[in-house]
Amino acid sequence: MVVETESVDGADGALSGMDDAEVIRRSRSDPGAFAVLFDRHAPALHRYVTRRLGDSLADDIVAETFLAAFRRREHYDPGRADARPWLYGMAANLIGHHRRREVRSYLALARTGIDEVAEGYTDRVEARVSASAVHRELAEALAALSADDREVLLVVAWAQLSYEEVAGALDIPLGTVRSRLHRARKRTRAALGGVDPTAITDEEADRG
Repeated sequence: MVVETESVDGADGALSGMDDAEVIRRSRSDPGAFAVLFDRHAPALHRYVTRRLGDSLADDIVAETFLAAFRRREHYDPGRADARPWLYGMAANLIGHHRRREVRSYLALARTGIDEVAEGYTDRVEARVSASAVHRELAEALAALSADDREVLLVVAWAQLSYEEVAGALDIPLGTVRSRLHRARKRTRAALGGVDPTAITDEEADRG
């Protein structure tokens, strides 16, 4: 599945200087401009989905995310200069349809220590603890989290959204973001001997 847009090569210079909200506004009259949003955010979103579900599903989920975004662009809040929370929120809904697959992947990783899905997550802590232990113990901890807690933890750790951005992306109160992240961090820290795998300070998370 792909998002059908016309080329915007001739307008690249002007569009590249626009923030996401401006690009989306432009795309309402010039659908081809939406390709700029795809170019900006699809690579990072693809990496995020691959870490969650593996490469076999990432292409489809990213394409479906941008197709949904294209269809809903008329309703985008022009006060939001950065479209990442909007995009990750739609991706989260699509990832939610594959929760069993995600948990199975983490459990398989916990058994074998080899799996591409959680590899990026362990990169954040492998300099401080055994990489082998991280792969197995962290994967087991991720599998044991509730779907809601895991969603918040991973969007903070991998997408590096602020608490406020996560709240907007998942359409939940800021306090709920904090409580879910606290529970998820507590369990993953226990699995990693006290190391916080999110590697993000409260000051960084509160930005925006």
